[in-house]
Amino acid sequence: MLRGKSCGTGEFSLDVYPSSQPVFIDLARKGYIADLMAAGAIVKTAFCGPCFGAGDTPMHNGLSIRHTTRNFPNREGSKPGNGQMAAAALMDARSIAATAANGGILTSAQEYDVWGNVPKHDFDDTVYRARVYQGFGKGDPSVELFNGPNIKPWPELEPLADNILLKVCSKILDEVTTTDELIPSGETSSYRSNPLGLAEFTLSRRDPEYVGRSKAVDQTEHFRVSGGNAAEKDPALASVYAVINTIPGSEDVNVQDVEIGSMVYANKPGDGSAREQAASCQRVIGGLANITKEYATKRYRSNVMNWGMIPFHLKGEPVDFEVGDYIYVPGIREALDGDLSDIKGYVIGDGKAKQIDLYIMDMTENEREIVKAGCLINFNKNRRK
Repeated sequence: MLRGKSCGTGEFSLDVYPSSQPVFIDLARKGYIADLMAAGAIVKTAFCGPCFGAGDTPMHNGLSIRHTTRNFPNREGSKPGNGQMAAAALMDARSIAATAANGGILTSAQEYDVWGNVPKHDFDDTVYRARVYQGFGKGDPSVELFNGPNIKPWPELEPLADNILLKVCSKILDEVTTTDELIPSGETSSYRSNPLGLAEFTLSRRDPEYVGRSKAVDQTEHFRVSGGNAAEKDPALASVYAVINTIPGSEDVNVQDVEIGSMVYANKPGDGSAREQAASCQRVIGGLANITKEYATKRYRSNVMNWGMIPFHLKGEPVDFEVGDYIYVPGIREALDGDLSDIKGYVIGDGKAKQIDLYIMDMTENEREIVKAGCLINFNKNRRK
């Protein structure tokens, strides 16, 4: 399509990312890289840049058309994000090539009859054998991993307790909450190997006070786990604990054994990328659950569970609790062993406990065990014992 043609010298630009090194090598051997470059395309090795905004960010109010599904707010690093279009159904590689050959004017691939000789891809794994360490089953515990100054270990996470107390640390009533709003991309990418450093940006675009609230809850929980009286760390808990022991079935609960964690309510969280940091960043600073109407993607819900947070749904509207309130959920481990369809929670305030009705969509046996273990890391550790 592009051989012997030009993308032009105007505002339009074409960027090509071969999907892997073997694909890149095959294109180079067959001369197609040279053809693309001669037409004005910029060819780059495969990496996450064009997806999360570290590369090929469109100009302010610019139009971006992509062969990948990345069409949602802030994803491309440009504000406003209107006019950023992407979907394989809209623009496959052929229609992008046809548009480039036409100087950037949106053009259907059907207008060109050059598609009858698609070359066969010859896969060659030489680059993997030459460069990728094949270490499976060859672990050497005597060799210590070398970590740079911004590579930090994951905090230890506790297994789920029988009874939990959730502090509402953010309540988002937007129709949809994207993963970019849960944890922004772009400027935060340098912290991706620093869990606590990255977590400082959690919900920073949507609720800048969230991190401080959740970290305060986390500090209280660490104090409790270490043997301290949580009510000494957070005096508001004294009255909360008094109410807990008035709830039918919880009269004999030792409140010092109740796990404390933060909670985010959002109508429909997790739209967009699959990045697990949208969940892990909540977890490492005290997150214990999400409560939602629905989850925007299965991926985000899976990430919530893999990081040991409970993926609650709320029956009805979120009118009974606000930021700063506590929600007590008794018998949660037993509930995770049941049918998940009817879980009682209690919003505690003004010396009273008001019941709210929660449920969890179907979970696999492993997902239930992962949440009870506290996270997937703990689950895998337990399996090795």
